[in-house]
Amino acid sequence: MKGVSWIKRRQSRKIWVGNVPIGGDAPIAVQSMTNTETCDVEATLHQINQLADAGADVVRVSVPTMDAAEAFKLIKQRAPVPLIADIHFDYRIALKVAEYGVDCLRINPGNIGNEQRVSAVIETARDKNIPIRIGVNAGSLEKDLQKKYGEPTPEALVESAQRHIDILDRHNFDNYKISLKASDVFMTVSAYRILASQIDQPLHLGITEAGGARAGSVKSAVGLGMLLAEGIGDTIRVSLAADPVEEVKVGYDILKSLGLRQRGINFIACPSCSRQQFDVIKTVNALEGRLEDVRAAMDVAIIGCVVNGPGEAKEADIGLTGGAGASLMYSEGEKDHKIDNEQLVDELEKEIRSRVAQREADIAEKSHGQEVIATS
Repeated sequence: MKGVSWIKRRQSRKIWVGNVPIGGDAPIAVQSMTNTETCDVEATLHQINQLADAGADVVRVSVPTMDAAEAFKLIKQRAPVPLIADIHFDYRIALKVAEYGVDCLRINPGNIGNEQRVSAVIETARDKNIPIRIGVNAGSLEKDLQKKYGEPTPEALVESAQRHIDILDRHNFDNYKISLKASDVFMTVSAYRILASQIDQPLHLGITEAGGARAGSVKSAVGLGMLLAEGIGDTIRVSLAADPVEEVKVGYDILKSLGLRQRGINFIACPSCSRQQFDVIKTVNALEGRLEDVRAAMDVAIIGCVVNGPGEAKEADIGLTGGAGASLMYSEGEKDHKIDNEQLVDELEKEIRSRVAQREADIAEKSHGQEVIATS
């Protein structure tokens, strides 16, 4: 497998969101957020299931009202992944979803009321072992910080975060993670760098309001990539004005490109040129569509000619080098057989699925063998 990372991750404290570890030596978690009306239980559950199928480790759900809290109770009972409740202002909603088994509370302690109300939420979170995510956003900084700094700045974001941290510290509560989000890449990156040097709590990364599917993906890849390459970040969300499922896909693509996490097929494909012996773009697009359900990590090289083809194919699990009329398939770095160029998509899909099935069978057999040893 390609994709071994050279990145040395920042050592952060590990917390748990349901059964998903965040921070420490845990894999970087990928999350998204539903955009359905929470009170529409079936629509929200349908989207949560789609996100889980795409690979989301946790999903955030907005809970703005008590009616939404009652809907959340039903959603939580059937959700396949841990859920984070997004709550602002009304501390009673936080208490209610805690009663209903929420896996994490996304709040800002400073905006849910007086000290007594804050204490009530923190004590409930402590009693039920529910982590809190402090979420600082450049678009909703405290008024005095806006006046002090004149505009959102990295330092303003960090000061806001530290205010909320101080509240949790006063209550001796350390089961939390933090995000510092802005739509500006450099502001976000600078803020995270500063805070990462000050605390050891897990950090949730995101470029907020990043934009549509294309521009937002690029902006997120640049911003999150800069931080992740420095070892900063324990969980990520790619915020797009698009189907939330795309957020999860892009999130994994970012992590795969840095060798931080592998899921699904990693296509190594040439941009194509006049040397190509088959339609590379059409082939890759077709395979990506057909193989979206594959979760096993695998490198597949699709190269249209013999200039770079053999080199890339030898490094991949399965590789294809373009040839006139028929192209040569490599398996585990070795030449295997030729495939008629008219049958490339069908034959490659068959080969990939066969390889995935064999790997899953090997894993199952190994797991069974370990169980036998453990019980003997």
